[in-house]
Amino acid sequence: MTKKSPTLFGVVVVMDDPLTLKPEPSSKQVGRAQGIYASASQTEFGLLMAMNFAFTEGKYNGSSLSILGRNTVLSTVRELPVVGGSGLFRFARGYAHAKTHSLNFTSADAVVEYNVYVFHY
Repeated sequence: MTKKSPTLFGVVVVMDDPLTLKPEPSSKQVGRAQGIYASASQTEFGLLMAMNFAFTEGKYNGSSLSILGRNTVLSTVRELPVVGGSGLFRFARGYAHAKTHSLNFTSADAVVEYNVYVFHY
């Protein structure tokens, strides 16, 4: 069914992508965006995302934020819940706004900006 689906329903992808300060690939890397996403809608390009922002630089080095939620990729801005964290982000709760800067369906490459708002201890 996945091969025939216009939404790629059922596709599961594992990611380990650079996490940068700005949405340009040449921007300073401050960590990695690691996790999985799956095409979970038969009617639109909607993903189930389970992702960690693992920080490797500066004040947040060794800390992470965990995001779990629905991402309707073709929407201008998407809101995903922050469900936890580690290190300086222990007990984190909040949300992330995702905005696609570029998307290449042929190569499956995308540059996405995340603005994250969290409460933590």
